[in-house]
Amino acid sequence: MKVFPLACSFDNYSYLLVCEQTGLCAVVDPTEAYPVWQKAEGLSVHLTKVFCTHHHHDHIGGLADLLDEQPDLEVYGFHSDEARIVDMTHTLRNGDSVQIGEQTGKVLHSPGHTSGSVCYHFDGHLFTGDTLFGGGCGRLFEGSPEQMHSSLNKIQALPESTKIYFGHEYSETNMAFAMTVEAENPLVRERFNRVKELVKLAFPTAPSTLIDEKQTNPFLRCDSPLIRESLGENARTCSDVEVFRLLRERRNRFTL
Repeated sequence: MKVFPLACSFDNYSYLLVCEQTGLCAVVDPTEAYPVWQKAEGLSVHLTKVFCTHHHHDHIGGLADLLDEQPDLEVYGFHSDEARIVDMTHTLRNGDSVQIGEQTGKVLHSPGHTSGSVCYHFDGHLFTGDTLFGGGCGRLFEGSPEQMHSSLNKIQALPESTKIYFGHEYSETNMAFAMTVEAENPLVRERFNRVKELVKLAFPTAPSTLIDEKQTNPFLRCDSPLIRESLGENARTCSDVEVFRLLRERRNRFTL
């Protein structure tokens, strides 16, 4: 399977997933319709499916336009979002399989950002929407710290070589935040500098890898003594979920 990141809107990513054996493809989170059609036509592949990670408009804003052009598109999303993604044709639950040509993926329910957030895992490629970002994670609009922490733990259980395709280009700000809580981690500093250079050159920072995230993303490092020390004395002995909550609250207030 080949994956093509599509920069959309202000800082969103959509992704075109192509089965090379069949020429069939799917789009994850169609923020805008035009970049999707343009890429599919340029590759001479046939778009058949839409995989939604959650219901927010900045991730499905192009869906209606896609359906205007191709009404037979299959639209997938988590079952609890059926009333919020009104064009959904296929409802999903945790552990369900999805197919693109000869490529099979698995659905990972990842509540936290929203109650119906899901990730799609295709043989070493994980599409995380707003659950996991490069160097960060999504805000908790509908879920609890416990839910998001659990969702991130599910992701951490995947192979470390897994490529992470996230929904927004937030990596520079996220890594700048990581520097405020774990500056003595040389891998954090190295990634921060690498990300800054990519952004300066207008290159995407997606995909990252799970090992990158585990080594440098503070939200996957709640057991780090350096992070706990930066959060204050009380954080040294509290639970990982409480550390996550403190990190998320501090990140909400952080600006670059």
